[in-house]
Amino acid sequence: MPFYVSPEQQMKDKADYARKGIARGRSVVVLQFADGILFVADNPSRALHKISEIYDRIAFAAVGKYNEFENLRLGGVRYADVNGYQYDRRDVTARGLANVYAQSLGTIFTETNKPYEVELVVAEVGEDADTDQIYRLTFDGSVADEHGYVAMGGQADAVAAALKDRYREGASLADALRTAVSSLEAQDADRRLEARSLEVAVLDRNREHRLFRRLPAARIEELLGEQAS
Repeated sequence: MPFYVSPEQQMKDKADYARKGIARGRSVVVLQFADGILFVADNPSRALHKISEIYDRIAFAAVGKYNEFENLRLGGVRYADVNGYQYDRRDVTARGLANVYAQSLGTIFTETNKPYEVELVVAEVGEDADTDQIYRLTFDGSVADEHGYVAMGGQADAVAAALKDRYREGASLADALRTAVSSLEAQDADRRLEARSLEVAVLDRNREHRLFRRLPAARIEELLGEQAS
């Protein structure tokens, strides 16, 4: 007699499996600041990036299994390139990309035995903070429209609680970076994150054309050392 598992139990088991996989990773924080959107990952690797550029004004951050979110990132780049070439670069938006990712993740979650162990943020910087877009996508294809800040992976609840207490709208880049780093450190009272163990990037609305830039360790260290404004 074949072993029977109800659809509800099967979905619950998949969700628990994905959550445990995501929680084993290190956290990523995304937050708005005066000049754009800041991405900070607890990631000492110089080659395996959790934060990447997708298009002119759009960036991607992820936690979970690297090979799985890297497949999603590459698919997002192809989607953006094709749509920008066929139509207009302004037609490529974070909302459109989030919808594509939601469909892919939802299909994988419901139709395969193993769900993706990933959580994503797709962000687009606008002309001002009110027009910034930040979308959080979970392993089952659910999408949330976020404002201010997002914490994913690791002990995300502890990081989010710290962000809630420390986040301030309109902060400078240095202040926002210190907020992100101190919130990431909230996962472990004994841990101090240094510049070389961080992956940091920004979508800077004051730049032209490609607004994404990575911050080298020297610049991260300089910003962390600045006096709070």
